[in-house]
Amino acid sequence: MSENMTAAVAANSNGATFFGHPRGLVTLFFTEMWERFSYYGMRALLVLFLVDAIEHHGFGLTDRTATAIYGLYTAGVYLTSLPGGWIADRLLGSQRAVWWGALVIMLGHTLLGLAVTPATFYLGLVVVACGTGLLKPNIGAIVAELYPEGGGRRDAGYTIYYFSVNLGATIGQIVTAWLATRISWSAGFFAAAVGMALGLLQFALLRKHLGVAGVEPYRSANNAALPILARRAWIAAVVAGVVIALILFGAIPFDPLTVAHYSAGVIIALAAAVFLYLLGFAGLDGLGRKRIAVIVVLFAASAVFWAGFEQAGSSFNLFADRYTNRVVETIQFEIPAGWFQSVNTFLILFCAPLFAALWQWLSDRNRDWSAATKMALGLLLLGAGFVVMSGAARNVATGAKVAPTWLVATYLLHTFGELCLSPVGQSAFSKLVPQRLVGQIMGLWFLSISLGSLLAGLIAGTFDSQNLNAMSGQYLNIVWLVVIPGIVLILLARPLKKLAGGVN
Repeated sequence: MSENMTAAVAANSNGATFFGHPRGLVTLFFTEMWERFSYYGMRALLVLFLVDAIEHHGFGLTDRTATAIYGLYTAGVYLTSLPGGWIADRLLGSQRAVWWGALVIMLGHTLLGLAVTPATFYLGLVVVACGTGLLKPNIGAIVAELYPEGGGRRDAGYTIYYFSVNLGATIGQIVTAWLATRISWSAGFFAAAVGMALGLLQFALLRKHLGVAGVEPYRSANNAALPILARRAWIAAVVAGVVIALILFGAIPFDPLTVAHYSAGVIIALAAAVFLYLLGFAGLDGLGRKRIAVIVVLFAASAVFWAGFEQAGSSFNLFADRYTNRVVETIQFEIPAGWFQSVNTFLILFCAPLFAALWQWLSDRNRDWSAATKMALGLLLLGAGFVVMSGAARNVATGAKVAPTWLVATYLLHTFGELCLSPVGQSAFSKLVPQRLVGQIMGLWFLSISLGSLLAGLIAGTFDSQNLNAMSGQYLNIVWLVVIPGIVLILLARPLKKLAGGVN
């Protein structure tokens, strides 16, 4: 059976019962919802926990060190998506990769909740990152298999799937931040483990609706070499585990700031190597190589976007904690700082269906915007949000705390930007390559997020709590960082559409 026929069977065998979409989307919707509950729930706590005083059971780290660790962790979560995609494509198949990834994530969050030493806590972060790398690209690849026809319907499907991301993230951030504030940091981290356990249970119960989508790895003429490649993968994993253990327990010196700076170069080199492989050794024809060139441009745009957007978990989180008036006088309640991150995900719950309907409406009338145009708009909206933050920082410099509406307005603009860029970019990556490469190309999409997340942590580390007068200008610098590439992408939209050869 051909790849397209297999995907078609997966998409249509159980009928369309979820808002006109394949039934298997329900399974993926709830699996992703609980995975994002655990990830974003922990993410809302991470920087605040790292900078909290030791007497309050935090680690008492400086802002610069804490945000560097945050950047390394979030980058690691997405960096592991590249080998995770390869493992699914060549060894496990996407469905088994999702199952094992979810199990590893649950174990990692359990370690975070049990941690009594920094070494144990950082080991938990590494385990969560590895599990997410195995789950995240492959659940997205299964979504792609459910829509073999591509087009605007797949864009709409990805946007509905993106709704699940933000439903889980909203609930996770509210629950974990409340538990951390009212009970303990450990209670918040344990809640993330419980969320992933629920995701595992639901995946087991509803997995049958996926049909054959993602069951088997893609076979090729080099199948005889797979056992050798598998052994090498295990050897590489063991070596990496030994090195990580030596770092965690002090045998190898580790400076988060230095490692973060070098890691950015490593990720860029890795991305370049993957693109060279796809262009020269992946068996693509001329049109396929042109489409890879389009992906290179979209990759760069995505990395820049996430370098700005991921301030949410670092500099924005600290801004909410230190410089925002969080007391609701009428009920004498102080809003947990971690709740502000849920504004973004809460807004997506309402806005994602509207954007999905918009893309479908445009597609039905043959007026659909190109992926590059949508992503450029996302960058411009992101820049507008940082203009708002610059104004908020100007008020903070006078010595006063600002109203929560500043952060809410910023998150509103960033939410619109995210909906223009993230689900659309993910869909575009999946449509621009043959089915046999979808898992790996989704890993490459998450590699762009990894690079952006790492840069976000480094940017957040430049904010000095002792020099509030500089904060407004620093946010304006981020405006230019994202707006200029957005304008360039608008100018390139038409040439990129031609290179894509009919794929929108």
